[in-house]
This record gives sequence, C-alpha cells and structure tokens, in this order.
Amino acid sequence: MAQDKVEVFGGYQYLHTGTITIDGQSEPNSSQGFNGWDASLRGNLSKYLGVEGDFGGTYATINSNVEGFSTSVSDHVYTYTGGPVVSAHMGLIKPFAHALFGGIRLSESESGVSISQNGFTMMIGGGVDAKINKMFAVRLIDADWVYYHFGSKTVADVTIPSFSQSNNVRITTGIVVRF
Repeated sequence: MAQDKVEVFGGYQYLHTGTITIDGQSEPNSSQGFNGWDASLRGNLSKYLGVEGDFGGTYATINSNVEGFSTSVSDHVYTYTGGPVVSAHMGLIKPFAHALFGGIRLSESESGVSISQNGFTMMIGGGVDAKINKMFAVRLIDADWVYYHFGSKTVADVTIPSFSQSNNVRITTGIVVRF
C-alpha cells in the first residue's frame, strides 16, 4: 500500500478561459481570467495509483461598454470533478498526472439579476509536489487543460444557446497534507 494513503490539498487557482464558441461560432474578445481557490482529496490505492476528487471556485468581474452603456457583470465558476491519478516518487519530488471528469456551474449577476447554469467539464493535466516533511508538501504547480460544455437554456422566454470552450487552462498551487 502507499505510504501516504490520503492527501488533502488546498490552495490558489487561476483559470484562464479561451474564446467561447456558441453554436459553432467563435465569439471575439470572450476570453477571461479568473482567480479563486481549489481543494482536493486523494485516496492512494497503491504507490502509483489513486482516485481524486477536486472542487474549485473562481471569480471575475467583467466590465464592458456597448453603445455607450457600461455594465459590470460578476462571474463565478465552480467545478466539481473526480477521476484517476497516477504518480511517481522521486526522492522529495512527486510528479503526478490526472484525468478528472464532472460538473461545472457558471453564475453571473448584474444589477441584482442573477442567472446560473450547470454543465459538463473535464480537466486533464498534472503537476509536481515537493515534500517538506512526512506530513506536509508544497504543490509547486498543477497545470490542467480544461474543457466545458453548457446546453441551451430558456430563461424568461429568452433562449440561451449551448456553448463550450476547449482552449482553457487552470493552474493551482498550495499546500498538501498527507496522512
């Protein structure tokens, strides 16, 4: 069995979303950077294989000026994913790779009006942890390619078309506690 059976991670997350595609058409100037938090729980089944659950939240305020009318929209993106992780032990360094699948929730609000939508997401990537002592490590970096898709939705007789993005990146860093 693995020396560290359970690992708990908590730290900072940066999410950069690329250009949005709506019904097959790319929307110009739709990429955005988000800052937030990330937490994960990993159960190591063996020295090299484990299962991970990952939860994150990122936030941004998007300001725009259309035809002389300024708006400020508050965006929140939450993800909840899980999947397999493989890792290697190289002295004090532990590189890993994972494939996580699950859900995403996008919430937007402006002038007291809020709308939320749930979709599918997957994150594929990996990172490196550096051991501090038997119980603690620092996640130097975790870099993931992120895909998400939202189906169409009707709100107050207005149809929001389906949309997706596949050119996104998520970077996390923080502290790992091992048990």
